[in-house]
Amino acid sequence: MKPLQFGTDTGKNVLVADFLDHAEVELPVLGDHARITLAQAWHEDELEPYLPETDVILLYHDIARISEKTLAKAPRLKAVVRAGVGYNNVDIEAAGRLGILTCNVPDYGTEEVADHSIMLALAVARRLGQSDRSIRDGAWDYKVAIETPRLRGKTFGILGCGRIGSATALRAKAFGFDVVFYDPYQPDGIDKALGIRRAWSLDELLPQCQFLSLHCYLSAETHHIIDKRALAALPRGAYLINTARGPVVEQDALVESLQAGHLAGAGIDVFEIEPMNDDRLRAMPNVFLTPHSAFYSREGFVELRRKSAEETLRIIHAQPPRNLVNREYLVNPRTPIRAD
Repeated sequence: MKPLQFGTDTGKNVLVADFLDHAEVELPVLGDHARITLAQAWHEDELEPYLPETDVILLYHDIARISEKTLAKAPRLKAVVRAGVGYNNVDIEAAGRLGILTCNVPDYGTEEVADHSIMLALAVARRLGQSDRSIRDGAWDYKVAIETPRLRGKTFGILGCGRIGSATALRAKAFGFDVVFYDPYQPDGIDKALGIRRAWSLDELLPQCQFLSLHCYLSAETHHIIDKRALAALPRGAYLINTARGPVVEQDALVESLQAGHLAGAGIDVFEIEPMNDDRLRAMPNVFLTPHSAFYSREGFVELRRKSAEETLRIIHAQPPRNLVNREYLVNPRTPIRAD
């Protein structure tokens, strides 16, 4: 299939690796400055024909991994711009060794994911799904809501208090939750700025939480950070909300905790394997499932694409990017970076 191409042949080439089948958002930003090629690929090997002439790769999530073997075939490549918060599908160490910047877009979906997290918490605790199904089945009985807890005054725990975690904390406060967070990377005083409490370890956080909402990045440190031991440390009857990344939670341990009744319910947007293929979770009436859609709104998706294109434009013009994520691995960068 012939790739879709847009923009101006200025000698600069932007390769949109995957996901997009049009460039209506990117063209107003990049069209006068570069040729835009939409590869619509599903695997990094499909990118090979374009790599020798590519200056920037703009990457979404359909391609599971951009590895060193691909990066090494792109002698002009200055940067990979990951259109999204997470950048696990780029080998950032290999990119750094080759002088290739890796950038992300960390702020486009802050409101949406925070809203989604609160929605899941309210829906699972207020038994929205059970009530809806009951009426659709022809019943009319408030007893479907028996054991629903009052939310005001309950402790809402947040693991990871960056942009999205902070936004979620403010929303939880508005509902009258007692909000406490754990994040070893946030500076002293952020608890005062947000008007919430701080725990100084995961072991301190978990026993307090009637609700636990996850907002940490996926790394070797956070992989399965919520495992069998962590779930057991939550109070019986707690609720788990995950809009971060699936592998932050050990899924088998989550299922076991729900089946045993230790967790009262869960709201899950992200899964260890996507698309989600766990029929155990599908069958549980006290679990709300959404298809990794927390990031999305009409406005947020346009913002994501525009900010990705703007970061790409800065790199094309040899300006330092705003959101560099592999600084620690960079050797002889092929384009300027900020000194700070």
